Amino acid sequence: MPFRLLVPLGLLCALLPLHHGAPGPDGTAPDPAHYRERVKAMFYHAYDSYLENAFPYDELRPLTCDGHDTWGSFSLTLIDALDTLLILGNVSEFQRVVEVLQDNVDFDIDVNASVFETNIRVVGGLLSAHLLSKKAGVEVEAGWPCSGPLLRMAEEAARKLLPAFQTPTGMPYGTVNLLHGVNPGETPVTCTAGIGTFIVEFATLSSLTGDPVFEDVARVALMRLWESRSDIGLVGNHIDVLTGKWVAQDSGIGAGVDSYFEYLVKGAILLQDKKLMAMFLEYNKAIRNYTRFDDWYLWVQMYKGTVSMPVFQSLEAYWPGLQSLIGDIDNAMRTFLNYYTVWKQFGGLPEFYNIPQGYTVEKREGYPLRPELIESAMYLYRATGDPTLLELGRDAVESIEKISKVECGFATIKDLRDHKLDNRMESFFLAETVKYLYLLFDPANFIHNNGSTFDAVITPYGECILGAGGYIFNTEAHPIDPAALHCCRRLKEEQWEVEDLMREFYSLKRNRSRFQKKTISSGPWQPPTGPGTFSSPKNQDQAREKKPAKQKIPLLSCPSQPFTSKLALLGQVFLDSS
Repeated sequence: MPFRLLVPLGLLCALLPLHHGAPGPDGTAPDPAHYRERVKAMFYHAYDSYLENAFPYDELRPLTCDGHDTWGSFSLTLIDALDTLLILGNVSEFQRVVEVLQDNVDFDIDVNASVFETNIRVVGGLLSAHLLSKKAGVEVEAGWPCSGPLLRMAEEAARKLLPAFQTPTGMPYGTVNLLHGVNPGETPVTCTAGIGTFIVEFATLSSLTGDPVFEDVARVALMRLWESRSDIGLVGNHIDVLTGKWVAQDSGIGAGVDSYFEYLVKGAILLQDKKLMAMFLEYNKAIRNYTRFDDWYLWVQMYKGTVSMPVFQSLEAYWPGLQSLIGDIDNAMRTFLNYYTVWKQFGGLPEFYNIPQGYTVEKREGYPLRPELIESAMYLYRATGDPTLLELGRDAVESIEKISKVECGFATIKDLRDHKLDNRMESFFLAETVKYLYLLFDPANFIHNNGSTFDAVITPYGECILGAGGYIFNTEAHPIDPAALHCCRRLKEEQWEVEDLMREFYSLKRNRSRFQKKTISSGPWQPPTGPGTFSSPKNQDQAREKKPAKQKIPLLSCPSQPFTSKLALLGQVFLDSS
C-alpha cells in the first residue's frame, strides 16, 4: 500500500538555546560530569519534596505540596525510588528506606489495585532492591539472596495478584482486590501489555523462592497472547480474558501493547529462552511489514494491516532501545532521530503526535515526564557512543528544569503548547526518567559493569556470582541481576553440602556404568514444583522408597551457564555453540 508521511518543516526547528555544558560551536558533546550533577540535583529536589510533603502516600502533588494515593496505597514513590538511590551512590538513605518500607508497607488491605502497575512498580522495585541490598551495605540475613525481608514483601505482593490469573484463558484480569481477590463485577477486558508484562518479575521470583507458580502463570499468559495473534501476525491492544476475543483491534507498538514486546526480548535474555526470542522476531517481521512507514510506526487494523491511526505516541519511544537489544542499531537510530525531532519541537514528547500534520493531537498534548525516549538514548549510547544521544540528555535536563520544576518537585506538563502544568508527579519520574538520565551521563556506574568485577556469594545451594553486569531493566527501570536466578535452585528435598555435590559429580564421571545400575531414575531430572518439594515420575517415587533414607541422588545438571550461552548486551543474545 503506497503511503508517504509528510514531515513539516516546523518539525526541524532549532535546538533549545545552548547552556553551560552544551555543545559549543566546535561541536563538542555535553559534559557528562556537569549533567550528572544536574540530574542528581533534580532527583533530590523531587525526592525530598515527596518525603516532606507526601509520604506515606503513593505520590506527590507538586502544585499543592501534598500527597495522594494512586495505585494502591503502597508509599509507591518510595519503593520506585529505592534502587535509584543506590545508582546515585546514596547507600545510607537506601538502608534507611529499606527499614521504613518493612515497618510501613502492608499489602493485606481492602484496595482495588492494578495488576500490571503493582507488578512492575512494587514487585519489580522490591525484587531489585532485594538483589542490590548487599551492595548497598545492608546487613543481609543468612541464605541471601534466596531469602530476605524485601524478597518476602515482593512475594507477598505477587501472591495478592495471583487470583487475577484464574481465568479460562490464563490471561489475567486488569484489577484485583488485595484483600478479597477479583471483584465479581470486574471487567474481563485487559490490555495486551497488562497480560504480557510479568515474565521478568515472576520468573525472578520463582527462581529466588523456589515456587514455580509465578513463572508458570506468566508463561501461560504469554502463550495465550501468542496463540491469539491474527493471521498476519499482529495482536490488538485489548482482549477479553474470559473468551479470548479481541475487543480493540488496533495494532501497534505503543500504549496497551508496548511492554508485551519488551518482555519477550527481556525475558529471552534473562532466562536464555530461545522460544521467547523467536516469538518476538516473528512479531518484529509483522510490525515491519504492516506498521512501519519511513521509520515511523503507525497503528493498523490487526487482521487487515490497514492504517487506522497515523500517530506517534510518546510511549512508543522505548522501541529504539528495544531494537538495540536485538542488535538492530541502524533502524533504531533512524527511528530515534524521528522521535528526537518531536522532542525538539516541543521540549518534550506529547502523548499523541499526528505524523502527517506534524502537530499534537487534541486532548493528548501533555507530557507527564515520561522516560521512554531517554531510555532509548541510554541503550543506544551504550551501543554506539554517538554524541547526538548525549544531546538528547542535555535537552531533557534543560527542558524539564525550565518547564516543570516547581517549589515542591516537578509537575506533569498538561500542555506542551503553552506549558501549563498538572498537579501530579508520577513515581516513574524517580524510578525511570531520572535514573536513565543519570546512567546516560555516568558510563562508569556499576550498572554498566562489563563483567570485570563481581561478587562471589555462598548460598545454601552453593556458590554463585552476582554483580557482574548484564542487568535487565524491568519496564519500570528496576534492574534485575540475571545471575541471581541461578543462586537459589532447589535441587532436592534437603539442602546438600557443596562437598557432597562435588563428590557425587566426580563419582558419576569415574564409574558411569556402575552408577547407571544404581541410579533410581531412568528419565530426565525434573524441576521442583514448590518450595522444598520435588516432582518426579511415579516409578522414581517407588524406587526412592526402597533406598536408604540418607542416600542422595547424584547431581545431573550444573547451575552455572556455559560460556556459549551467556548473553551479550549489544544484540548477540544467543551465541551458536556449534
